[in-house]
Amino acid sequence: MTATMLAAPILLTHDLLTGAEWNPPQTRELLHLAADIKAHPGRYASILRGKFIALIFEKPSLRTRVTFEVGIQSMGGSVIFLDHTQARLGERECISDVARNLERWVHGIVARVYEQRVLEELAAHTEIPVINALSDKYHPCQALADFMTIEEKAGSLRGFKLAYVGDGNNVCNSLIFLAARLGVHLRIATPGAYEPAREVLQEAKRVARETRAKIELFTDPREAVDGAQGVYTDAWTSMGFEAEGDVRENVFRAYQVNAELMSLAAPEALFLHCLPAHRSHEVTSEVLDGPQSVVLDQSENRMYVQKAILHTLFS
Repeated sequence: MTATMLAAPILLTHDLLTGAEWNPPQTRELLHLAADIKAHPGRYASILRGKFIALIFEKPSLRTRVTFEVGIQSMGGSVIFLDHTQARLGERECISDVARNLERWVHGIVARVYEQRVLEELAAHTEIPVINALSDKYHPCQALADFMTIEEKAGSLRGFKLAYVGDGNNVCNSLIFLAARLGVHLRIATPGAYEPAREVLQEAKRVARETRAKIELFTDPREAVDGAQGVYTDAWTSMGFEAEGDVRENVFRAYQVNAELMSLAAPEALFLHCLPAHRSHEVTSEVLDGPQSVVLDQSENRMYVQKAILHTLFS
């Protein structure tokens, strides 16, 4: 390690499965590391030299696959891509056997899966790091990139008022975990039956007592967005829930982020979306492509956050 390279946070776990594994100071350090990697990529160009990382994808991907592949290779590592979009993990061979075999060949696993239990089973049967690149319950890499982006644009996260409008899904759960650790004021507006997971809220509120974060629930999107410094939305129907598409379309119609809703936020409020976006559904093109939108910055920062995660887990 050179004198100018930042040290990775010291962790008690070698996996990133939910985003709740790391305490507030460690989360803060990881974002600091991601910013340094973005500013000085050359300093970290050999961090993964000699390391082989398996990418297991049950779901299609643009941002996740490209940012992990480019990020790993730009730090000197090698990628082994395992396409499981046609046959899910566990169908051809039990997950424990997959994990035990992979650890004989590679140094880490990045998995994008339908079910959180698959990640947990992989992690339980291997000693190498397992990173959640998206599951039905959590998307920690995305949420970390989101808060990195907000900090870049707003200058500070503590007390930042972020409104999340839409489905209480995997992205929402991870935003809750990270907001609690970073001192953010998160206002979540969902229809009553689509609230985020209760256990996520309970854990986040425990951490929030230490960081003075606020996690609030609303059913009225206008109330949540009023005065917010950032407005975030996501697809109404996530992958794996396609059968509910028609029902969700009706339930979430009042939760569309459009110019009228954005006008209730602070004048310079940021608009965020994890992408892909469904134009004219959860967000209008006017907002998505407008001057307040930072969605492409979020996409770019996925790579730097993930590089920081890899650096941390392999140091």
